[in-house]
Amino acid sequence: MAAYLIRRTAGASLILLLLLAGCRRDDAAQADGLRVQLSASAAHPVSGRLLVFAMPADAARAAAKDGKIEQVDNDPFDPSQVSVAAMDVPHLAPGETLRADTETLAFPEAFSKLKPGEYAVQAVLDVNGDYNYGGRGAGDWVSDVATVELGGGAIAPLPLVRELPGESAPTWDLPADAPKEVKDDAAAALPHAERVDFVSPALSAFWGRPLHMRGWVLLPPGYAEQTQQRYPTVYFTHGFTGKLKHLIAEAGSVDKRMRDGRMPPMIWVFLDESGASGTHEFADSVNNGPWGAALTTELIPDLEKRYRMDAQPSGRFLTGHSSGGWATLWLQVAYPKVFGGTWSTSPDPSDFTDFTGVDLYAKDANVYRKPDGGAVPLVRDKGEVKASFEQFSRLERVLGPYGGQMASFEWVFSPRGADGRPVPLFDRDTGKVDPQVAAYWRDHYDIAHKLRTQWPALKPDLDGKIHVIVGDADTFYLDGAARKLKATLESLGAKTDVRFLPGRTHFDLYVEGDDRRALSSKIAWEMYAVARPDAPKPAKENAPSNAVPVKR
Repeated sequence: MAAYLIRRTAGASLILLLLLAGCRRDDAAQADGLRVQLSASAAHPVSGRLLVFAMPADAARAAAKDGKIEQVDNDPFDPSQVSVAAMDVPHLAPGETLRADTETLAFPEAFSKLKPGEYAVQAVLDVNGDYNYGGRGAGDWVSDVATVELGGGAIAPLPLVRELPGESAPTWDLPADAPKEVKDDAAAALPHAERVDFVSPALSAFWGRPLHMRGWVLLPPGYAEQTQQRYPTVYFTHGFTGKLKHLIAEAGSVDKRMRDGRMPPMIWVFLDESGASGTHEFADSVNNGPWGAALTTELIPDLEKRYRMDAQPSGRFLTGHSSGGWATLWLQVAYPKVFGGTWSTSPDPSDFTDFTGVDLYAKDANVYRKPDGGAVPLVRDKGEVKASFEQFSRLERVLGPYGGQMASFEWVFSPRGADGRPVPLFDRDTGKVDPQVAAYWRDHYDIAHKLRTQWPALKPDLDGKIHVIVGDADTFYLDGAARKLKATLESLGAKTDVRFLPGRTHFDLYVEGDDRRALSSKIAWEMYAVARPDAPKPAKENAPSNAVPVKR
């Protein structure tokens, strides 16, 4: 997914934030009197999670375009530069003022501990509780950025002056900040795209209300004219923080490449895997519902009735990046008879003995601390550690209980607790892993474990269908689990295609020269060679490269 689609760092799945919580309230700190006031023009009272962001004013001006500070928000590649405090607001009437609690739940520390001085401050009332996943969105109330003295006494209220506009029913609209060329490609693709809005019987039964599966179908050039021709089909899903509208950019890029001959003619189905709890990964889960079963037994058969798809395993393929990479890898392993191959790039951990560097099954496993007491890193850039697992998790807790990356994993992988919520994998204060939860994760969703324990049954339908591509400098250390997956496949004598691109990170994996999507063309041609083995080979510039030999 293009970098501009990834909130703060990543859109695509695993996407990273930081945090520290549990600070004891200090009444003396309240002398600063940070207060917020809902605009008197608001049509009705509101509720939600109040977030107050503070950044040293000089640093904010230096980072701002033209010196104008339009927004204060977290940056996972420099987590300590922005402080954030949170409190739940059950009711705030138009014109009403409340004092913000900047002590009880704050990252990286209570505001009373900040160095006195001038800060750029902004307040956000997250009305939908989804800040962890998508940031500021429809219905949220925000203040303008104010420059204030913290530690210097009373401060004028921060007025929540703007309600962010709502989103209409899903339309072919890109985010406002999308580059012009991306918008142009999307506009050209629109005549060949059709919306997917399918009410799943299985998911609706699970949730007790109509549950929609959404996405876009992109038809290849010549589809309307070649009325007797059938096509291989690619199922694509996005990474963490992705949404339905973000899939439009992918569709636009694929459409242009098919029209230019840089991709073979195939039908592409772009699937939205976002929800209130994060990404559901198209896994059958006791918390999210039977997403994998709904896709394979309901949606795909429905699509194959309406479009001229190959409708057989050798013509059904999967691909995705990051959390989308894990989802497509999981679907291939869980439903090997349905799909003819997955090309999963930079997938979230496929072996939980290396969950971004942590062995979840080790005695006294801890996601915050290594056995030697050092911090477990989670984000790196050019070899430099930018954020730790602990920082990320603590910030996530401040921003809210739903939609964060770690909470999202638990909604997919964890058993359901007595309170109806997923059981946490680890203690958010100490980082200690719950061994019973880790065992549940292993038995249900550890892909490498599933291969090791079920290979004789899986081999006839799965062997040779797994393709994984990851950078050996992956931003979130995801190359570690991929190496263990490769070792598992080799130990089983499986046909192995796990590739490591030298020096590539989570965000430049697809880049070759000036082409930011070069890898997507190579993957498409590899898929097409499976579905149409007698078809002409692609031009040299589109030929697969950077691959390790397939072990047979």
